[in-house]
Amino acid sequence: MELLDLLGVAANAAVIDVGGGASTLVDRLLDRGFSDVTVLDQSPAALNISQQRVGEGRPVAWIVHELLSWAPERRYDLWHDRAVLHFLAGAEIDTYLMLLDRALATDGAIILGAFAPDGPQECSGLTTRRYAAGELALLLGARFEVVAQRRELHHTPGGVVQSFTWIAARRKN
Repeated sequence: MELLDLLGVAANAAVIDVGGGASTLVDRLLDRGFSDVTVLDQSPAALNISQQRVGEGRPVAWIVHELLSWAPERRYDLWHDRAVLHFLAGAEIDTYLMLLDRALATDGAIILGAFAPDGPQECSGLTTRRYAAGELALLLGARFEVVAQRRELHHTPGGVVQSFTWIAARRKN
């Protein structure tokens, strides 16, 4: 939420949380008055957890889809990703960046969280790629200006500590 504030994202902004699943970000956005939130995840079970928690009649679009084969039908002011990118490799990263370009508004922003260089090499049985803030910035390229970067020690429900790198960036016009 701190990175959202640093980017100056208004409550009427269109926000997409890719890989949002059962995350509580949607709850916090709604508590702050956000009125155009989309949560995309490939797991209907994870999205159902969030839907049940958030309740009916809220301004949330729930999309069950695998991110890399998704075709965005609109543009968003903020793209939020906590822990999708670090599962991707090779051409998958290129597809991710193409989707980001297609889905993000011309003056949009991104908040991106991925495993840090000292983070896990594997998660949920999948190999991960680890990133320093500079590597995430290079991946986004010159078309983005990094506004802030953070390091976080995330405590999983199982008691494991995972190091994350976060960046907040704004698309350059």
